[in-house]
Amino acid sequence: MSLLTGRVRVSLSAAALAVSVLTSLPALAAEKIVIIVGGMEKQIYLPAVLTERLGYFKDEGLDVELINSRAGVEAENELLAGAVQGVVGFYDHTIDLQSKGKYIESIVQFSQAPGEVELVSTKQAANTKSFADLKGKTLGVTGLGSSTDFLTQYLCQRAGLKAGDYTLLPVGAGNTFVAAVKQDQIAAGMTTEPTIGRMLKTGEASILVDMRTPEATEAALGGPYPAASFYVQSSWLAKHRDDATKLANAFVRTLRFIATHSAEEIAEKMPADYYQGDKALYVKGLAEGKAQFTPDGRMPKNGPETVLKVLAAFNKNIQGKPVDLAKTYTTDFVDASR
Repeated sequence: MSLLTGRVRVSLSAAALAVSVLTSLPALAAEKIVIIVGGMEKQIYLPAVLTERLGYFKDEGLDVELINSRAGVEAENELLAGAVQGVVGFYDHTIDLQSKGKYIESIVQFSQAPGEVELVSTKQAANTKSFADLKGKTLGVTGLGSSTDFLTQYLCQRAGLKAGDYTLLPVGAGNTFVAAVKQDQIAAGMTTEPTIGRMLKTGEASILVDMRTPEATEAALGGPYPAASFYVQSSWLAKHRDDATKLANAFVRTLRFIATHSAEEIAEKMPADYYQGDKALYVKGLAEGKAQFTPDGRMPKNGPETVLKVLAAFNKNIQGKPVDLAKTYTTDFVDASR
Protein backbone atom coordinates (compact mmCIF):
# COMPACT_ATOMS: atom_id res chain seq x y z
CA MET A 1 0.00 0.00 0.00
CA SER A 2 1.33 3.40 -0.97
CA LEU A 3 1.55 6.30 1.47
CA LEU A 4 -1.05 8.19 -0.62
CA THR A 5 -3.52 5.29 -0.48
CA GLY A 6 -3.09 5.08 3.27
CA ARG A 7 -3.79 8.77 3.66
CA VAL A 8 -6.98 8.46 1.59
CA ARG A 9 -8.19 5.58 3.73
CA VAL A 10 -7.47 7.50 6.92
CA SER A 11 -9.35 10.54 5.58
CA LEU A 12 -12.35 8.42 4.58
CA SER A 13 -12.39 6.74 7.99
CA ALA A 14 -12.31 10.13 9.75
CA ALA A 15 -15.14 11.41 7.57
CA ALA A 16 -17.23 8.33 8.29
CA LEU A 17 -16.63 8.75 12.01
CA ALA A 18 -17.68 12.40 11.85
CA VAL A 19 -20.87 11.53 10.00
CA SER A 20 -21.61 8.78 12.54
CA VAL A 21 -21.14 11.17 15.48
CA LEU A 22 -23.31 13.88 13.90
CA THR A 23 -26.16 11.52 13.04
CA SER A 24 -26.16 10.06 16.55
CA LEU A 25 -26.56 13.44 18.19
CA PRO A 26 -30.14 14.45 19.15
CA ALA A 27 -31.74 17.09 16.94
CA LEU A 28 -31.58 20.58 18.31
CA ALA A 29 -34.82 21.43 20.09
CA ALA A 30 -36.93 24.11 18.45
CA GLU A 31 -37.07 27.39 20.32
CA LYS A 32 -40.34 27.61 22.26
CA ILE A 33 -42.97 29.97 20.90
CA VAL A 34 -45.48 31.15 23.49
CA ILE A 35 -48.88 32.23 22.18
CA ILE A 36 -51.47 33.81 24.43
CA VAL A 37 -55.14 33.33 23.59
CA GLY A 38 -57.87 35.75 24.66
CA GLY A 39 -60.01 32.92 26.04
CA MET A 40 -59.12 29.43 24.81
CA GLU A 41 -62.57 28.03 25.62
CA LYS A 42 -64.31 30.57 23.37
CA GLN A 43 -65.36 29.17 20.01
CA ILE A 44 -64.17 32.33 18.24
CA TYR A 45 -60.60 31.29 19.13
CA LEU A 46 -61.15 27.58 18.49
CA PRO A 47 -58.49 27.35 15.71
CA ALA A 48 -55.68 27.87 18.23
CA VAL A 49 -56.48 24.87 20.42
CA LEU A 50 -57.63 22.79 17.45
CA THR A 51 -54.24 23.28 15.75
CA GLU A 52 -52.55 21.94 18.86
CA ARG A 53 -54.97 19.02 19.19
CA LEU A 54 -54.51 18.03 15.55
CA GLY A 55 -50.74 17.99 15.98
CA TYR A 56 -50.10 20.56 13.26
CA PHE A 57 -47.61 22.59 15.31
CA LYS A 58 -45.48 19.47 15.81
CA ASP A 59 -45.79 18.59 12.13
CA GLU A 60 -44.07 21.92 11.41
CA GLY A 61 -41.32 21.17 13.92
CA LEU A 62 -42.59 23.88 16.28
CA ASP A 63 -42.57 23.88 20.07
CA VAL A 64 -45.66 25.98 20.83
CA GLU A 65 -47.15 26.69 24.23
CA LEU A 66 -50.67 28.12 24.39
CA ILE A 67 -51.59 30.09 27.48
CA ASN A 68 -54.99 31.42 28.41
CA SER A 69 -56.12 34.98 29.07
CA ARG A 70 -59.46 36.43 30.10
CA ALA A 71 -59.63 39.01 27.32
CA GLY A 72 -57.83 40.10 24.18
CA VAL A 73 -56.65 43.36 25.73
CA GLU A 74 -54.75 41.42 28.41
CA ALA A 75 -53.15 39.26 25.72
CA GLU A 76 -52.17 42.39 23.79
CA ASN A 77 -50.41 43.81 26.85
CA GLU A 78 -48.42 40.58 27.33
CA LEU A 79 -47.28 40.77 23.71
CA LEU A 80 -46.15 44.38 23.99
CA ALA A 81 -44.26 43.53 27.18
CA GLY A 82 -42.36 40.81 25.30
CA ALA A 83 -43.69 38.04 27.54
CA VAL A 84 -45.11 36.12 24.57
CA GLN A 85 -44.29 35.87 20.87
CA GLY A 86 -47.83 35.93 19.49
CA VAL A 87 -51.48 36.51 20.27
CA VAL A 88 -54.72 34.93 19.13
CA GLY A 89 -57.04 37.90 19.43
CA PHE A 90 -59.07 40.39 17.40
CA TYR A 91 -57.56 42.12 14.40
CA ASP A 92 -58.91 45.52 15.53
CA HIS A 93 -56.08 45.77 18.09
CA THR A 94 -53.59 46.19 15.24
CA ILE A 95 -55.31 49.42 14.21
CA ASP A 96 -55.86 50.69 17.73
CA LEU A 97 -52.21 50.17 18.63
CA GLN A 98 -50.88 51.76 15.44
CA SER A 99 -52.70 54.94 16.42
CA LYS A 100 -50.61 54.84 19.61
CA GLY A 101 -47.34 54.35 17.72
CA LYS A 102 -47.07 50.58 18.29
CA TYR A 103 -46.95 48.14 15.38
CA ILE A 104 -48.34 44.63 15.34
CA GLU A 105 -49.44 42.59 12.31
CA SER A 106 -52.02 39.89 11.72
CA ILE A 107 -50.37 37.10 9.73
CA VAL A 108 -53.31 34.65 9.69
CA GLN A 109 -56.92 35.81 9.68
CA PHE A 110 -59.08 33.23 11.46
CA SER A 111 -62.48 34.88 11.01
CA GLN A 112 -64.47 37.25 8.83
CA ALA A 113 -67.10 37.99 11.49
CA PRO A 114 -66.79 38.72 15.22
CA GLY A 115 -68.72 35.66 16.39
CA GLU A 116 -70.15 37.94 19.09
CA VAL A 117 -73.73 38.46 20.24
CA GLU A 118 -75.23 41.22 22.33
CA LEU A 119 -77.42 39.42 24.82
CA VAL A 120 -80.07 41.28 26.77
CA SER A 121 -81.28 40.04 30.14
CA THR A 122 -84.77 38.53 30.03
CA LYS A 123 -85.78 41.00 32.74
CA GLN A 124 -84.93 43.86 30.35
CA ALA A 125 -86.00 42.25 27.07
CA ALA A 126 -89.58 43.55 26.95
CA ASN A 127 -88.36 47.15 26.91
CA THR A 128 -85.24 46.59 24.80
CA LYS A 129 -85.72 46.34 21.04
CA SER A 130 -82.52 48.09 19.94
CA PHE A 131 -79.31 49.56 21.32
CA ALA A 132 -81.12 52.90 21.65
CA ASP A 133 -83.20 51.35 24.43
CA LEU A 134 -80.05 50.68 26.48
CA LYS A 135 -79.72 54.34 27.45
CA GLY A 136 -78.95 54.62 31.15
CA LYS A 137 -78.04 50.92 31.41
CA THR A 138 -74.89 49.06 32.39
CA LEU A 139 -73.48 46.92 29.58
CA GLY A 140 -71.11 44.00 29.99
CA VAL A 141 -67.85 43.63 28.05
CA THR A 142 -65.00 41.18 28.55
CA GLY A 143 -62.60 43.96 29.50
CA LEU A 144 -62.15 47.69 29.05
CA GLY A 145 -60.19 48.28 25.86
CA SER A 146 -61.22 44.86 24.55
CA SER A 147 -62.84 44.17 21.20
CA THR A 148 -66.21 43.70 22.90
CA ASP A 149 -65.68 47.18 24.34
CA PHE A 150 -64.97 48.56 20.83
CA LEU A 151 -67.99 46.88 19.26
CA THR A 152 -70.33 47.89 22.08
CA GLN A 153 -69.29 51.54 21.85
CA TYR A 154 -69.79 51.52 18.09
CA LEU A 155 -73.25 49.93 18.26
CA CYS A 156 -74.27 52.43 20.94
CA GLN A 157 -72.95 55.32 18.86
CA ARG A 158 -74.70 54.01 15.75
CA ALA A 159 -77.96 53.91 17.72
CA GLY A 160 -77.54 57.57 18.66
CA LEU A 161 -76.21 57.12 22.20
CA LYS A 162 -73.38 59.24 23.58
CA ALA A 163 -70.57 57.97 25.80
CA GLY A 164 -72.29 59.21 28.97
CA ASP A 165 -75.58 57.53 28.12
CA TYR A 166 -74.43 54.09 29.27
CA THR A 167 -71.85 52.40 31.51
CA LEU A 168 -69.44 49.67 30.48
CA LEU A 169 -68.60 46.98 33.02
CA PRO A 170 -65.84 44.37 32.48
CA VAL A 171 -67.37 41.00 33.36
CA GLY A 172 -65.23 38.52 31.42
CA ALA A 173 -66.93 35.56 29.75
CA GLY A 174 -68.40 32.21 30.72
CA ASN A 175 -69.41 31.90 34.38
CA THR A 176 -68.55 35.48 35.29
CA PHE A 177 -70.70 36.82 32.45
CA VAL A 178 -73.61 34.56 33.43
CA ALA A 179 -73.31 35.66 37.05
CA ALA A 180 -73.35 39.34 36.05
CA VAL A 181 -76.66 38.82 34.23
CA LYS A 182 -78.19 36.75 37.02
CA GLN A 183 -77.20 39.28 39.68
CA ASP A 184 -78.51 42.22 37.62
CA GLN A 185 -75.07 43.79 37.40
CA ILE A 186 -75.63 44.29 33.67
CA ALA A 187 -78.77 44.80 31.58
CA ALA A 188 -77.07 43.44 28.47
CA GLY A 189 -73.64 42.31 27.39
CA MET A 190 -71.51 41.04 24.54
CA THR A 191 -70.28 37.46 24.59
CA THR A 192 -69.52 34.40 22.46
CA GLU A 193 -70.27 30.70 22.19
CA PRO A 194 -70.58 28.58 24.23
CA THR A 195 -71.90 31.21 26.67
CA ILE A 196 -74.52 32.36 24.14
CA GLY A 197 -76.12 28.94 23.82
CA ARG A 198 -76.00 28.37 27.54
CA MET A 199 -77.94 31.56 28.35
CA LEU A 200 -80.46 31.10 25.55
CA LYS A 201 -81.18 27.55 26.72
CA THR A 202 -81.86 28.63 30.31
CA GLY A 203 -83.99 31.54 29.10
CA GLU A 204 -81.97 34.06 31.10
CA ALA A 205 -81.22 36.18 28.05
CA SER A 206 -82.22 36.80 24.44
CA ILE A 207 -80.35 38.06 21.37
CA LEU A 208 -80.39 41.78 20.65
CA VAL A 209 -77.68 41.89 17.94
CA ASP A 210 -76.14 38.83 16.29
CA MET A 211 -72.70 38.98 14.65
CA ARG A 212 -71.90 35.29 14.27
CA THR A 213 -72.04 35.16 10.46
CA PRO A 214 -70.70 37.44 7.71
CA GLU A 215 -74.26 38.29 6.61
CA ALA A 216 -75.44 39.25 10.09
CA THR A 217 -72.22 41.18 10.68
CA GLU A 218 -72.69 43.24 7.53
CA ALA A 219 -76.20 44.16 8.69
CA ALA A 220 -74.91 45.21 12.12
CA LEU A 221 -71.63 46.91 11.17
CA GLY A 222 -72.00 47.84 7.53
CA GLY A 223 -69.39 45.46 6.12
CA PRO A 224 -67.17 42.43 6.78
CA TYR A 225 -65.43 42.59 10.14
CA PRO A 226 -62.24 40.48 10.34
CA ALA A 227 -61.99 39.51 13.97
CA ALA A 228 -60.12 36.53 15.43
CA SER A 229 -56.59 36.43 14.08
CA PHE A 230 -53.02 35.49 14.90
CA TYR A 231 -50.89 38.59 15.31
CA VAL A 232 -47.32 39.36 16.33
CA GLN A 233 -45.15 42.41 16.82
CA SER A 234 -43.75 43.72 13.54
CA SER A 235 -40.26 43.78 15.06
CA TRP A 236 -40.51 40.05 15.93
CA LEU A 237 -41.83 39.22 12.46
CA ALA A 238 -38.85 40.89 10.77
CA LYS A 239 -36.45 38.55 12.60
CA HIS A 240 -38.50 35.32 12.65
CA ARG A 241 -39.95 34.87 9.19
CA ASP A 242 -39.18 31.16 9.19
CA ASP A 243 -41.16 30.63 12.39
CA ALA A 244 -43.97 32.80 11.01
CA THR A 245 -44.08 30.66 7.88
CA LYS A 246 -44.39 27.46 9.91
CA LEU A 247 -47.08 28.94 12.17
CA ALA A 248 -49.05 30.11 9.13
CA ASN A 249 -48.78 26.63 7.60
CA ALA A 250 -50.18 25.06 10.77
CA PHE A 251 -53.03 27.52 11.22
CA VAL A 252 -54.09 27.49 7.56
CA ARG A 253 -54.15 23.71 7.65
CA THR A 254 -56.52 23.94 10.63
CA LEU A 255 -58.80 26.43 8.87
CA ARG A 256 -59.03 24.03 5.94
CA PHE A 257 -59.94 21.27 8.39
CA ILE A 258 -62.73 23.43 9.83
CA ALA A 259 -64.04 24.24 6.35
CA THR A 260 -64.19 20.59 5.33
CA HIS A 261 -65.51 18.97 8.52
CA SER A 262 -68.80 19.13 10.37
CA ALA A 263 -69.34 20.82 13.71
CA GLU A 264 -69.64 17.37 15.28
CA GLU A 265 -66.29 16.24 13.86
CA ILE A 266 -64.59 19.44 15.00
CA ALA A 267 -66.09 19.22 18.50
CA GLU A 268 -64.72 15.68 18.86
CA LYS A 269 -61.20 17.11 18.64
CA MET A 270 -61.73 19.71 21.36
CA PRO A 271 -61.18 19.24 25.13
CA ALA A 272 -64.32 17.77 26.73
CA ASP A 273 -64.40 20.43 29.45
CA TYR A 274 -65.01 23.07 26.77
CA TYR A 275 -68.50 21.57 26.32
CA GLN A 276 -69.43 22.87 29.79
CA GLY A 277 -71.40 19.72 30.43
CA ASP A 278 -73.54 19.97 27.30
CA LYS A 279 -71.83 18.65 24.18
CA ALA A 280 -74.96 18.88 22.03
CA LEU A 281 -75.29 22.58 22.85
CA TYR A 282 -71.61 23.13 22.07
CA VAL A 283 -72.02 21.47 18.67
CA LYS A 284 -75.18 23.48 17.95
CA GLY A 285 -73.40 26.76 18.65
CA LEU A 286 -70.44 25.74 16.51
CA ALA A 287 -72.70 24.72 13.62
CA GLU A 288 -74.52 28.07 13.74
CA GLY A 289 -71.29 30.08 13.88
CA LYS A 290 -68.90 28.03 11.75
CA ALA A 291 -69.34 30.41 8.80
CA GLN A 292 -67.39 33.06 10.72
CA PHE A 293 -64.10 31.25 10.00
CA THR A 294 -62.12 31.94 6.85
CA PRO A 295 -61.31 28.84 4.78
CA ASP A 296 -57.74 29.89 4.06
CA GLY A 297 -56.50 32.47 6.57
CA ARG A 298 -56.76 35.39 4.15
CA MET A 299 -58.00 38.86 5.04
CA PRO A 300 -61.54 39.40 3.68
CA LYS A 301 -61.88 42.08 1.02
CA ASN A 302 -62.71 45.50 2.51
CA GLY A 303 -62.44 44.03 6.01
CA PRO A 304 -59.69 46.35 7.33
CA GLU A 305 -61.61 49.37 6.00
CA THR A 306 -64.74 48.34 7.93
CA VAL A 307 -62.77 47.88 11.14
CA LEU A 308 -61.14 51.30 10.73
CA LYS A 309 -64.55 52.88 10.13
CA VAL A 310 -65.96 51.25 13.27
CA LEU A 311 -63.07 52.32 15.49
CA ALA A 312 -62.88 55.85 14.08
CA ALA A 313 -66.56 56.40 14.91
CA PHE A 314 -65.83 56.64 18.64
CA ASN A 315 -62.09 56.23 19.28
CA LYS A 316 -60.45 59.65 19.73
CA ASN A 317 -56.99 58.06 19.37
CA ILE A 318 -57.84 57.20 15.78
CA GLN A 319 -60.01 60.11 14.72
CA GLY A 320 -58.06 62.44 12.42
CA LYS A 321 -54.92 60.28 12.44
CA PRO A 322 -53.50 58.56 9.36
CA VAL A 323 -53.62 54.78 9.73
CA ASP A 324 -51.61 52.65 7.31
CA LEU A 325 -53.77 49.54 7.00
CA ALA A 326 -51.08 47.83 4.92
CA LYS A 327 -48.95 47.68 8.07
CA THR A 328 -51.68 46.02 10.17
CA TYR A 329 -51.70 42.69 8.34
CA THR A 330 -49.85 40.65 5.75
CA THR A 331 -51.00 37.84 3.45
CA ASP A 332 -47.44 36.83 2.51
CA PHE A 333 -47.42 33.78 4.76
CA VAL A 334 -50.88 32.42 4.03
CA ASP A 335 -50.29 32.97 0.30
CA ALA A 336 -47.19 30.81 0.53
CA SER A 337 -48.69 28.16 2.84
CA ARG A 338 -48.74 24.58 1.67
